[in-house]
Amino acid sequence: MKRHKILNIFCIVVLALLFSTLSVAQNNESALRDSLAKANSYAQNGLNAQAVETYEYIISQGYTNPSVYYNLGYAYYKQGNLGRAILNMERAKRLTPNDPDILYNLEHAYALTDQMQVAEPVFFEAWWDSFKNIFSPNGWAWVFAILFILMLGCIAAFLFANSISLRKVGFFGALVCVLLCVITFSIALNKRGEIIDSTEGIILSSSVTLTTSPDKNGSEMAILHEGTHIEIISILNEWAEVRLKDGNVGWLKVADFEKI
Repeated sequence: MKRHKILNIFCIVVLALLFSTLSVAQNNESALRDSLAKANSYAQNGLNAQAVETYEYIISQGYTNPSVYYNLGYAYYKQGNLGRAILNMERAKRLTPNDPDILYNLEHAYALTDQMQVAEPVFFEAWWDSFKNIFSPNGWAWVFAILFILMLGCIAAFLFANSISLRKVGFFGALVCVLLCVITFSIALNKRGEIIDSTEGIILSSSVTLTTSPDKNGSEMAILHEGTHIEIISILNEWAEVRLKDGNVGWLKVADFEKI
């Protein structure tokens, strides 16, 4: 009898904790929705400073959404903060690579910077980059899941079908699905890794010096300006070794840029 009472009490406590957690989550989600509506209203009425502050708060609460990053970037752009405008539009692009509004405004923002001209990538590299950007990381994960289910169906056909032709279709179909699963899973991991641990950044300082070594005695290589896109090779204390679009490699202060 005592065991039943203890079990009942335990169940009640667990249910109470579960409902309280759900209630808190719903309240937080409701508050974020209210903040998002407020931020959108600020942006529509030209109150860019208030819009930036509210969008930044929403992101700080863990709400990462391409429209939030895009709207934040556009609000920064209206303020004249080109570096942070490009930074947040690039973050939006990573979540929705083929959104035409993001691509158009990002191209327009880059046109206002002093980006160096670079040679066009070879055909295969350009094609592969375009192929990877067909879907977001979540999109590639869904493609993998669908292919995995198809693979299981093909395996079942190979093992249990009475017809020899169906068993052949199942066998070769399973092989193709395995290959496609490996490719899509690799792409999803790669794109997820780009978001979690980015090796790209945007210069936020108005003007910085690219030097030959990670110290004040390094020779000057170039003067870079706000909005310049960089690839981060390594970080040494307060210095970062970076690669520019034209292939040049040098050092600059970590405080002068932010990872995408």
